[in-house]
Amino acid sequence: MPKNLVIVESPAKAKTIEGYLGNEFLVESSYGHIRDLPKDNEAIDIDNGFQPRYEIPADKKEIIRKLKKEADKSETIFLATDDDREGEAISWHLKEALNLDDTKIRRIVFHEITKNAILNAIQSPRGINLDLVNAQQARRVLDRLVGFELSPVLWKKIKTGLSAGRVQSVAVRLVVEREREIDKFKSEFFYKVTGFFKSSKGKSFKADLSVKFKSREEAHAFLEACIKAEFIIEKLEKKPSKKSPSPPFTTSTLQQEASRKLGFSVSQTMLVAQKLYESGKISYMRTDSVNLSQEALNSARSEIISQYGEPYARTRQYKTKSESAQEAHEAIRPTNFAAKKTDGERNEQRLYELIWKRAIASQMSEAEIEKTLVTIGISSQPQKFIATGEVIKFDGFLKVYIESTDEEQEENGDGHLPPLAIGEKLGMEYITGKQSFTRPPARYTEASLVKKLEELGIGRPSTYAPTISTILKRNYVTKETLDGKERTVTEMVLKDAVVTESSRKEIFGADKNKLSPTNTGIVVNDFLIEYFAKFFEYSFTADIEKHFDDISQGKMEWNKMIGDFYREFHPMVEDTGKLSRSTASSVRELGVDPVSGEKVYARLARFGPIVQLGESNGDTKPRFASLRKGQFLDNLSLEDGLALFKLPRDVGQYHGKKIIAGEGRFGPYLKFENKFISIKGEDDPLHITEQRAIELIDLKFKSDSEKIIKEFAEDDSLKILNGRWGPYVKHGRKNIKIPKDKDPASLSLEECIKLSENAPAKKSRFRRTR
Repeated sequence: MPKNLVIVESPAKAKTIEGYLGNEFLVESSYGHIRDLPKDNEAIDIDNGFQPRYEIPADKKEIIRKLKKEADKSETIFLATDDDREGEAISWHLKEALNLDDTKIRRIVFHEITKNAILNAIQSPRGINLDLVNAQQARRVLDRLVGFELSPVLWKKIKTGLSAGRVQSVAVRLVVEREREIDKFKSEFFYKVTGFFKSSKGKSFKADLSVKFKSREEAHAFLEACIKAEFIIEKLEKKPSKKSPSPPFTTSTLQQEASRKLGFSVSQTMLVAQKLYESGKISYMRTDSVNLSQEALNSARSEIISQYGEPYARTRQYKTKSESAQEAHEAIRPTNFAAKKTDGERNEQRLYELIWKRAIASQMSEAEIEKTLVTIGISSQPQKFIATGEVIKFDGFLKVYIESTDEEQEENGDGHLPPLAIGEKLGMEYITGKQSFTRPPARYTEASLVKKLEELGIGRPSTYAPTISTILKRNYVTKETLDGKERTVTEMVLKDAVVTESSRKEIFGADKNKLSPTNTGIVVNDFLIEYFAKFFEYSFTADIEKHFDDISQGKMEWNKMIGDFYREFHPMVEDTGKLSRSTASSVRELGVDPVSGEKVYARLARFGPIVQLGESNGDTKPRFASLRKGQFLDNLSLEDGLALFKLPRDVGQYHGKKIIAGEGRFGPYLKFENKFISIKGEDDPLHITEQRAIELIDLKFKSDSEKIIKEFAEDDSLKILNGRWGPYVKHGRKNIKIPKDKDPASLSLEECIKLSENAPAKKSRFRRTR
């Protein structure tokens, strides 16, 4: 019988660790936190030093009973939860909930789940660090106080169902402020001139003009002046330079690079990394340290020499800039550098490979590069063409890994240049003058928002993913694809001594998977900034994080810190109770409808943002219309607001039946007979023509006809259809799988009804609660 009980947070972790320990150890999982604050106003005793009142949730009581039974039978209980504040708190809650004797418990920590790490941890246990526990308690209590006190205010003053969070609201503020920067941005155009030349030996290359022109006339005049010009190389500069590798991953940089290279969301990155950690393949994935252990440095060096040779190896020890970083922790790295790839799901393999490359590259030699700068003189003009080239003399770490960036790359970049000489006369193939536009600030991606929060000192490795998930779940921020708008751009080309001019259409402002604020997010943000400005300042939120760090190091008492915050915060909450709803509401008067003379308002209603025409006055009721995707309450014009009342509108007729265009919960649509057809892309319900509507209707009917495998005249509620996952039977609202040994087209009505009757009942999406 096992003498020792080891308790971890997850079953996957338990399974991995159990394989490393002998028969004298039993490894069990607590399945995360086993105690939490109740969801009521009695969770925190404000009058008694902000003491939290914890309870064991119903779904954890059986786990506690089982763990208690095993603990009573064991000589020693090892609490092996994660080595951070959250993990320390879980260990403390286990001690309290299981009523464990201090003489029997041992707290063990490790940064990777390998046999050596686990055995070393067993040999060097410590006690529970109450400073870390108090730091986690302080965060939990403070966030509960802010949420529970602010949410009722938002319900009364803005809209029922809203909520606020200390860090989440600051993240929303960043997204809102960026959207307003984009809205205010006035794009200016310029002409970029690029020359395409041929060397005396017939090799082609390109160069950009050193200046940009502000008007079409200037660009056109320059190209005209180049018709008879000579192009001569005036200067050749060769500069040796070096590129150094980036440090190994922290939580934040892993989230950013996985977003750029793999297209992962922040929460997806952490989910996949958790699996890799729990199966013993990488070190702990919640860290803000770039430090590597000596063992890891030696292992990486050995692997680099083995695979690439001695010249490629250069041992580096990076130092973390953040004051709060725990250098005892390591950066994220493979547990075995010799394993270049791993098994598991495809996403696990991709993320592991990224972590392996980054960690290995950090211990490799610098890349040696020779940059060439070519200056080309124009006989008829004072301006110069500049060409840049880059030759890699020694690839070093670039052999393994190149870091991505959030910024869009220039079209030309550093390219390959042919052999050139000063005084060499070049042949001109052609010169282009392209109209370009200045770009507004980029919307945040999930990863770039995390980067910004980290730069501001807001949040810690364990909070980034939950913060992003929360603001998306609350619908304060959305992650979507924006279609963009169309504009005309001009392009001039000088070729064969003739300047020709043409125009083309391009889409601008399109974004994919970028974060945009919703109207609800904007309204809540503006309310909090107006009435609770100090508590949602970036610097104040960062200072709170520093206080948590001080608590974790035993430099500050947690309940004193909470008390100082609450004494200032609570009176401001009480003051907002005196505000009238109209004062704090999101209602904005747009102007007066010139036709009816009624006032037009934009406001946040129960089911979303709307415009309102007129007011309730006896028998007269106002009209309402929902805002369209991409429209915001705070910058909606009277003209755009009135246009919304034109929907739904009659577009025309098809086969003698009406076509209606409208805007619904899922976006713009056409309604024909009983069918709804989505309107996407450049089509607009306010302007779509009858002809275009008929095209979309025909496409819908064609698509639907290809979907139907078989229909039954005896029962029109039953059909055999082709779906995304293959053929299936649709009976009323039920969708029934067809067995693989059945031919869908040959099924009879009786067979379909039998399949429907025998199909298992669909599980409810909603959990029943008492």
